[in-house]
Amino acid sequence: MRIELGFGLDIIGDIHACFEEFMTLLDKLGYQKNREGLYIHPEGRKILSLGDVMSRGPQSIECMLFFLRHVEAGQAYMIDSNHGWKIARWLEGRKVQLKHGDEKVQKEFKNYELKHGKKETLNLKARLKTLLMDAPSHYIVSNEGEDLVVCAHAGIKDEYIGNENSRIKDFCRYGDVAGMDEKGKPIRRDWFKEHKGDLLILWGHDPKPEPLLINNTLNIDQGVVFGGKLTCFRFPEREFVFVEALENYSGKTGADNPIGK
Repeated sequence: MRIELGFGLDIIGDIHACFEEFMTLLDKLGYQKNREGLYIHPEGRKILSLGDVMSRGPQSIECMLFFLRHVEAGQAYMIDSNHGWKIARWLEGRKVQLKHGDEKVQKEFKNYELKHGKKETLNLKARLKTLLMDAPSHYIVSNEGEDLVVCAHAGIKDEYIGNENSRIKDFCRYGDVAGMDEKGKPIRRDWFKEHKGDLLILWGHDPKPEPLLINNTLNIDQGVVFGGKLTCFRFPEREFVFVEALENYSGKTGADNPIGK
């Protein structure tokens, strides 16, 4: 779960199947499509996704295929996430309740099978299941032996960094959740208030209208699927690059929309 900074990383918040916005972002970042169909940066930079590349939005399969190809080619990294874990279990054939946008993934696969056939669909499902199941709970970004940044989907406790077990995986997928409110929404504890030390923690999962820096933790999920924007945090430059959503794909508005659109 340790990766080298190398020539730089482009760390991207929750994409949620907003594939067109993601492609626009890669173009702004300078990635170029090669003959094999891979998006390569001329300076050797790589992509790191904070997870939830699928569900809620319109093009889950395209987003998952992108990371399947680029992770296999060593050009991208993707960490585990709550929607990723749900879809992985569904792809494995387990009985899971598909809701909160996960049902859109099922619909996409039905259409995919109509177009490509059952055999090819089963093969794709198996490959994507492996990609999602193998995704680590977090990544530690290092440079010449010095740890600099920790990336986790919904956050991480200091004592969990560098370790892996089922409790850590759940925390990194969902954050510090203290049950549900009367509307069925998770009650989130502010885990980031306990963070100490010089390691910058990058996280998403809980959409904020703008990047939120608190106690050396940085949220870069700006709710593109809710009509907000897709965020990239370039490291080590510590620069932001944004792409505005083409539309609000979620159907949530007003008080039901987490970014207030």
